Amino acid sequence: MTPEVKTLVERMQAFYEKTNDFKSGFKQDYKYKTFRRTQSSTGTVTYKKPGLMRWEYANPSPRTFVLAGSKVYAYDPAAQTLSVAAVDTNQLSASVTFLFGQGKLADEFAISKGDCKDCKGTLLVLDPLKTEPRFRQVRLEVDPTSAQVLKSTVVDPDGSENTIAFVDLKTNVGISADSFKLNPPEGTRVDDFTKAKAP
Repeated sequence: MTPEVKTLVERMQAFYEKTNDFKSGFKQDYKYKTFRRTQSSTGTVTYKKPGLMRWEYANPSPRTFVLAGSKVYAYDPAAQTLSVAAVDTNQLSASVTFLFGQGKLADEFAISKGDCKDCKGTLLVLDPLKTEPRFRQVRLEVDPTSAQVLKSTVVDPDGSENTIAFVDLKTNVGISADSFKLNPPEGTRVDDFTKAKAP
């Protein structure tokens, strides 16, 4: 890592370590390499320490995902379904957990500065130090002034790219834990994959 990159990474980690909660709009573009098409979504993301995260998709269709502790909840109002799955937060990559103020990026990635004509901030290119079955590369566009992430791109093993741009991010706004509860309407089917199936 060059001294410039090392300083920016340390500032970025420090920004999220001192962030107790944040709320932001987002625009997600998923580029499918195989189908050569891009699916775009918009919504809001809310986060609260430790490890509570809510993604509220508005377009193209309303959906809600909540990460709470060791469970992830997915609510689809159109299908009237709520599914619950287990997630091992210890297995989450530092590319995600640094947003929680955990996980040191430099322990898992070789980090270099990338070239980017359209970037508003500095582009950091993160290449996994060990073979990583979940993704090939992570790219983070970082605001050099505030050291917050403006845009995150995860490159899948097949070359597809999942880009999330954060819009109007506000930190330490005092978000309550109740914001992460899902109260689906009566008649919603609940599929709980965390419970053992009876023989």
